[in-house]
Amino acid sequence: MLDGYEIEIVVEYRRNGENSMFNIREMKAEDKAVIMPMVITFYHSPAVEHDVDTAVLERTFDAATDPTMPYISGLVMLEDEKVVGYGYVTGYYASEVGGMCMFMEEMYFTPECRGKGYGTKAYHWIVDHYPEYKRFRIEVTESNVNAKRLYERWGFRFLEYNQMVLDR
Repeated sequence: MLDGYEIEIVVEYRRNGENSMFNIREMKAEDKAVIMPMVITFYHSPAVEHDVDTAVLERTFDAATDPTMPYISGLVMLEDEKVVGYGYVTGYYASEVGGMCMFMEEMYFTPECRGKGYGTKAYHWIVDHYPEYKRFRIEVTESNVNAKRLYERWGFRFLEYNQMVLDR
């Protein structure tokens, strides 16, 4: 599914006369020291409605950087070669669409990099890079009004049913 891809996205960004370069690359195990604080920040934000044990978050990072794990990939977002965000994507088959679905599990950017269009660029890269996927899914909390508006501009719609989970 998300096997050893080469990521090549470069976006030139100009604000107040300054140029910035935005890149996305595959997440690597050596990124843990810089990515995990962002993960912790994300999970203690209004974007998440429940507590998640840090051991679970570390296990997710490890899976996303494990080349033998076919169902999850990690993305590292860079501005001028400085890490400014991350994302996780997972894939699965869904009978209701008769094909593969991609779940954009998380996308986080540092506060100083929000509003520059990087999230939109990353979203378009994901959709373009995986044309065989029939559906893309994303979670959003009720209180995250700005994110909901952005996702609706991208073409997302709300499903009219609630999901239930059973954790092990």
